[in-house]
Amino acid sequence: MPQVPGPREVFLALVNGVAEGRWSELPDLYAERTHVVHPFDPLRAAALRTRDELREHFRPTGVGPLLNRRAADITVHETTDPEVIVAEFEYQGTVEGTGEPFALPGIFVLRVRDGLIVSSRDYFDHVTAARVRGQLDTLVAAVQANNADATAD
Repeated sequence: MPQVPGPREVFLALVNGVAEGRWSELPDLYAERTHVVHPFDPLRAAALRTRDELREHFRPTGVGPLLNRRAADITVHETTDPEVIVAEFEYQGTVEGTGEPFALPGIFVLRVRDGLIVSSRDYFDHVTAARVRGQLDTLVAAVQANNADATAD
């Protein structure tokens, strides 16, 4: 009988899958019903609650430059709950075409049950990610538009 991967193994599959651009495989790391939030997202996107929503989230947009990256400086902290880990890491790499180096730090708090992610809080540097992808102006404009909409209400 195959061994069910634990939280550490699932986390490593996730961050290495992102680094290697294996976008179509990533949703399969999540349960059909899940709860994934990005608390530091400047646009305050809604939680991702299904594998289909994650499939859409991971779908390449073709916008911006390609990033050559790897997951580095990984530290996984186990908790008293065997389903939960806190993982610190950084995507390090360069922007294809310009060679600009970047480092994107992140911390994920994952709950993995039966080898699948059932919840995740992904604390990630969205501003640097937008800058590296050449989308900082777009992000700032969207934040300003959201702010104007909130103020008008």
